[in-house]
Amino acid sequence: MNSSPSELARPAPILWRRYLELTKPRIVALITFTALVGTLLASPGWPPLRAVLWGTLGIALAAACAAAINHVLDRRIDEQMSRTRSRPLPRGELTERNALVFAAVLGALAMIILSVLVNPLTAVLTFFSLIGYAVIYTAWLKRATSQNIVIGGAAGAAPPVLGWAAATNTVDPHALLLFLIIFVWTPPHFWSLAIARKDEYARAGIPMLPVTHGVEYTRLQVLLYAVLLVVVTLLPFITGMSGLIYLAAALALGARFLYYAGRLKFTRRPELPMRLFRYSISYLMWLFAALLIDHYLPTTQLLALARA
Repeated sequence: MNSSPSELARPAPILWRRYLELTKPRIVALITFTALVGTLLASPGWPPLRAVLWGTLGIALAAACAAAINHVLDRRIDEQMSRTRSRPLPRGELTERNALVFAAVLGALAMIILSVLVNPLTAVLTFFSLIGYAVIYTAWLKRATSQNIVIGGAAGAAPPVLGWAAATNTVDPHALLLFLIIFVWTPPHFWSLAIARKDEYARAGIPMLPVTHGVEYTRLQVLLYAVLLVVVTLLPFITGMSGLIYLAAALALGARFLYYAGRLKFTRRPELPMRLFRYSISYLMWLFAALLIDHYLPTTQLLALARA
């Protein structure tokens, strides 16, 4: 493993921060937010408090468990990539045993909370989502096919469905629309990062799309998926799930996504892949926030406030 002098000089964080880093807190925060949106959208008013509190906590703990397992399974890859070689395991700040025990505790707590304090359906769906990401995607798909992100995206798209199930004990078609949005969002999100880190993925032996099919082909796929994403994000409005507030936000956010994807395809500015990658995170967060605002502040109320 090659580390820069600045990385070697970095002081070791205190113990709790090492374990917190294993959970990938920024990613888990986005996952938890989309799950909470699913919970809140599942009810015309305020959903059961138990679903909001315990359902959100259980889903967050399960996501943190999956992240910790991902650290263990990806240790060799992380050692070879500049973006990840400063994680606790490559730096030797924690052992794989530490990480696995920590993941087991998080996973057990998640399953107990969801099965006892929420409902069995949410627990079962969350368990399969955890296995899908931490084992099927990380241990197999990621190394097996250039479509790893497309196939494995199903696990990452599950949180809104889990949140909806926590509130209603059902899997509703509207929840599946939220799943579809994240599922279609995932490839352009990750492939933009893969373009920026193509050489590192190649050295690590990971068959990401830019490695196996080239950067130009990947740029085209990012643009095509961006177009599909904009179309899919219109479905909540078309089906009557949301109103004009959400529609306006989806169109504005989607236009900017298409702008970045178009520039990525037709120009060669080196900063564009990471710019699209970072924007895609904000995009998803604000899109789901718009769903919430539209749900609790219908257009009729907004117009009334404007006239007041």
